[in-house]
Amino acid sequence: MLRPFSANRLRFVPSLLLALTFWLAFASPAQAQFRVEMSGVGASQVPIAIAHFRDEDRYGQTLSAIVRADLERSGLFRGVDAAEVLDEMASPAMTQWRGRAADALVGGSVTRLADGRLDVRFKLWDVVKGAELGGQSSLVAQADLRLAAHRIADYVHKKLTGQEGVFSTRIAYVTKAGKNFTLRIADADGEGGQVALNSMEPIISPAWSPDGRELAYVSFESQKAVVYVQDTSSGKRRALANFRGSNSAPAWSPDGQTLAVTLSRDGGSQLYLIGRNGDNVRRLTQSIGIDTEPAFSPDGRFVYFVSDRGGSPQIYRTAVTGGNAERITFAGSYNISPAISPDGRSLAYIARQGNVFRLHVQDLSGGASQPLSDTSDDESPSFAPNGRLIIYASRAQGRDVLMTTTLDGKIRARLVSTTADVREPVWGPFGR
Repeated sequence: MLRPFSANRLRFVPSLLLALTFWLAFASPAQAQFRVEMSGVGASQVPIAIAHFRDEDRYGQTLSAIVRADLERSGLFRGVDAAEVLDEMASPAMTQWRGRAADALVGGSVTRLADGRLDVRFKLWDVVKGAELGGQSSLVAQADLRLAAHRIADYVHKKLTGQEGVFSTRIAYVTKAGKNFTLRIADADGEGGQVALNSMEPIISPAWSPDGRELAYVSFESQKAVVYVQDTSSGKRRALANFRGSNSAPAWSPDGQTLAVTLSRDGGSQLYLIGRNGDNVRRLTQSIGIDTEPAFSPDGRFVYFVSDRGGSPQIYRTAVTGGNAERITFAGSYNISPAISPDGRSLAYIARQGNVFRLHVQDLSGGASQPLSDTSDDESPSFAPNGRLIIYASRAQGRDVLMTTTLDGKIRARLVSTTADVREPVWGPFGR
């Protein structure tokens, strides 16, 4: 019996019925506040102490705790206890911090200015060398303190690893309360959520535009699946695909000018390319099976997708110019929900083994596939824009939760909502 999975997963029975079936058990309060539960140990982590920022507790956000949680969630850092207050003007006793086995140290301050803005400052030290590594200051509104903390974590990540951090990026996800469905946009740790859309009908398959200014998604508000595109700042939206039959599974091309969608307007569910304004509709696949869940390669040359053309759902790819499709997954008989890493080297997907649905990653150059999770009801993987983390939905301890994992599966974070079940995560691009 096929599992009635949610969101943009391949459907072998009517999409609306499955979406409604999924959401019947998905009732919860509207607000989603998260706590992060870490598990696993990385092979090589930088031990870093994040001291309490001077006066940070006066303004409703503990910046040092946010910075530490961000860095630990990356899998590249291990927090060292630091109970004291340390600002950017301090001269830390490096011998003391070496004695605590810290390789790096961060301290800072928060000061309210006469105009009401907050002056956030920090400094990063190399404890091993006893040297300053730099710092920054920024003026922010109190409502943007969390964002300021995420940007500090990004700075530290880049300075110590040479790679961009993703802590100040955003995610989108869907919640449900009673009969109300909500599409939300939040910080990468799930906090600071803002409502993008409320509806009395299901909302599924959110997808970020490459510039982060728009979200495509599927809404059932007209009693059928219709693809919309919505401006994340103004809230203005437009129907992108509202053809006869079902319109689903939007995916943006890397240049943001085209979307791949699944349409049943000509009969069975097949892939089509459509301009960002709803023009230039072109059929991409021609099969007797169901073709769905498209995902562009980072260079825009290929579209990965799921099809049952071989008898069971597997992941294929085809050129954007059309032609024969190449099968990509061979391990197991049920592989769905492809996501391609930003460097084009890795494929994340969901594999069913018996009654277990588990996140896997596969090296696209011919390497083996490996499971990344220890849960059994995973779905909707999405890569962070730096390619070092994957966010996905799962079910744990009776709750619908969001998870992040490193690509080796060694460090996992569970974003457990204290008031709501959440699904359909998708990670946004760099920039705010």
